[in-house]
Amino acid sequence: MRNFMAAAFAVYVAVPVAAQDLPSLRMAAQLTGTVNRELQTILHRGLDTANGFDLELMDVSGSSAGQVAFQGGEADVIVSDWIRVARQRADGHDVQFLPYSKAVGGVMVLDDSPAQSLADLKGEQIGIAGGPVDKSWIILQALARKQGFDLAAETTQVFGAPPLIFKAALDGETAAAVNFWHFMAKQQVAGMRVLVSVADAAQELGLDPNTPLLGYAFHGETLREPPELIEGLAAASRAAKDILATDDAEWDRLRPIMNAGDDAEFAALRDGFRAGIPEPGPVDAADVAEVMAIMAELGGSELVGKATTLPEGVFAPLGY
Repeated sequence: MRNFMAAAFAVYVAVPVAAQDLPSLRMAAQLTGTVNRELQTILHRGLDTANGFDLELMDVSGSSAGQVAFQGGEADVIVSDWIRVARQRADGHDVQFLPYSKAVGGVMVLDDSPAQSLADLKGEQIGIAGGPVDKSWIILQALARKQGFDLAAETTQVFGAPPLIFKAALDGETAAAVNFWHFMAKQQVAGMRVLVSVADAAQELGLDPNTPLLGYAFHGETLREPPELIEGLAAASRAAKDILATDDAEWDRLRPIMNAGDDAEFAALRDGFRAGIPEPGPVDAADVAEVMAIMAELGGSELVGKATTLPEGVFAPLGY
């Protein structure tokens, strides 16, 4: 198993190899999503071929379409979260996970809202992107329970697509909005503030806010045949993160695909991505197991399926 420094060093000293001589890694991803910042950096900098594989991107309409491509053998890798991977492993599927981002959402209110805590939302209407078992919504419910009230029972929820939740909150149709991190970045620029972030909620619950939620999911056989393929993806991903963490010029190049309305939105999206870059190194299974317990208790089988506890082997044993 290579450690991170060795993997990163390999990126910069590898001898270029013709793409046609390398194994292909087919990734299905929504290329309008934030993961495309990393994927385009990998391709633009040649980090795939430098690490022994040829990255082929397949644009899909969303996570469900990605799952269909993945399960049907049309894609080797998809973007997912480790909870879904845990659910699949509990169902007997040999799927594993490589962390990509720790960026999470939160609940936001208008700048002039009187709300200062979750408790101030009692009796109010909350817009939620992602549905009733959205992971951010569940963590917020767990925090409210610790604070002595039932957030779901004592508020009214409206579920919808992220842009609709964004607009409803800005128009005052809802008292608060629970949205994904990149919409939160835009909401802050538009005149909203964070009431409680999921990272802060996790910390107050005694969880590790640095635990990555999103990542790359792949079949176990892709890790084994050959093992260098996923190790190469891990090294390329980390190298791209290192570039995006410090290189403003790289972000200027990516700006046309970021759907940023102005300079302030662009900076917020860039800074939000950077804040979501996880530290290198393996994930602490004990921390993840605590999150899993909350997801199983509050999300139930609709969210976790049979995975009431964290199955073994969710996280790929790589030196990323």
